[in-house]
Amino acid sequence: QVHLVESGGGLVQPGESLRLSCTASGTIFSIDAMGWYRRAPGKERELVATITRSGNTNYADSVKGRFTISRDNAENTVYLQMNSLKPEDTAVYRCNAAGRDLQREYLEVWGRGTLVTVSS
Repeated sequence: QVHLVESGGGLVQPGESLRLSCTASGTIFSIDAMGWYRRAPGKERELVATITRSGNTNYADSVKGRFTISRDNAENTVYLQMNSLKPEDTAVYRCNAAGRDLQREYLEVWGRGTLVTVSS
């Protein structure tokens, strides 16, 4: 089995920063794409940012220029640096990873989520 463990959420004021981390562990052969998604209260889940193993990134328009996704392939870890946070960034942020397990079977897993609250 493969598990994702997220950390780094919390309560911050508008304009401040937070850094989220997510590490995959278990019967992993390779982790290809990793990403962050969020669900705000009363809204549908939306993509925040994704990154491939080779480092290609994709961002939601609402976070471009403020958020940066990065990863450490050796540690199967993805990060989300969030700067200039706004109240509308308040959401539960969940990590996603896709790849292959030790049997070379496709895998896709989700973390349990970490709450980010931006409020004065």
